[in-house]
Amino acid sequence: MGGPERDATATARAPELSDDDAELVDALLGGSHRALARAITKIENRTAGHRAIVAALHEHTGGADVIGITGSPGAGKSTLVDKLAAAYRERGDTVGVVAVDPSSPYTGGAVLGDRIRMGSNVGDMDVFFRSMSARGQLGGLSMATADAVKALDAFGKDVVIIETVGAGQSEVDVVRTADTVAVLVQPGSGDDVQTLKAGILEIGDVFVVNKADMDGAERTLAELEEMVHRREGPTAGLDTGHHGFDAPAHPDDPDGETAHGGNSDGGDGDAGGDASEWTPEVLRTVASTGEGVDDLIATFDAHAAHLRESGEIETTKHQRYAEEIRTLVRADVGALATEEIERHGGIDRLAESVRRRETDPYSVAAEIVGPIVDCVETDGA
Repeated sequence: MGGPERDATATARAPELSDDDAELVDALLGGSHRALARAITKIENRTAGHRAIVAALHEHTGGADVIGITGSPGAGKSTLVDKLAAAYRERGDTVGVVAVDPSSPYTGGAVLGDRIRMGSNVGDMDVFFRSMSARGQLGGLSMATADAVKALDAFGKDVVIIETVGAGQSEVDVVRTADTVAVLVQPGSGDDVQTLKAGILEIGDVFVVNKADMDGAERTLAELEEMVHRREGPTAGLDTGHHGFDAPAHPDDPDGETAHGGNSDGGDGDAGGDASEWTPEVLRTVASTGEGVDDLIATFDAHAAHLRESGEIETTKHQRYAEEIRTLVRADVGALATEEIERHGGIDRLAESVRRRETDPYSVAAEIVGPIVDCVETDGA
């Protein structure tokens, strides 16, 4: 297996499949779980050829319902994901799970990647589980995770579940990959509920009080319901569109409904009977026993139907791909700039020249970026 791609020039070119990777893609599309595992390994390690693999799989994606499960540590995400996968299998769906774990500071791999987390589904080949490293990305998700979801989608999984790292509340990256986002909170976690106001509230399509057999469950449910009501209410000022994206008013909508189906005043969708608006549900589960899991899946199904029927799914996909393109372009341009820095003697030599007042940071940056700008202007001429 090759090392990570480091040639910025090669990275910036359109990806081309090698013969071996073309066979790997064919085997994956043909239903080989071994090929799926090998492809995801290449994707996670960012080895040579991984971009071409994902590019070849892209046209085969779009069939899976992608669900994000997020929440603070201790909320029971892993146990709930286990029970969700088992319930989906009982009704005949195939399932892919990507569990994003904290990154090891030494290897970059998943710290908890070797733990047994899917006990109810061991031996079931139609539940594909993969633990991946967050690789230090804010929000707990890396580009590799999004690419792994595409591989599972192209493989033909009916449902793909992403379990986020759950470290802190910077989990908003999940919205760029998942169609439906469930935020888990455990009873009595008043601080966690308050923290939701800092930003994660806006990304939830479903809020789940897990471990609902514990003391404090009713109070936590009430707090969440109040927060959702305030989010949807006209004075909340918190509604930023579905999944936290800004949603401009549709030019053909005289009533001020947004492209995501939400009202411009943030009003409650149920109040006006507007079927195009989704009001987040607040549910209870006891993942250890499976209580509430069927109701949760029914809510996921309802949200997926809402996305399709309202046309919102196309809007969110458009925004998702736009952000993905920006991320990839920034990464590629950054790699080209790093290569140019090395051609100028390295960052230490340049920094020392600035320290000695022989030059200044702006001049150095212009000198580094200049050749890249020249190439762009030449190609565009």
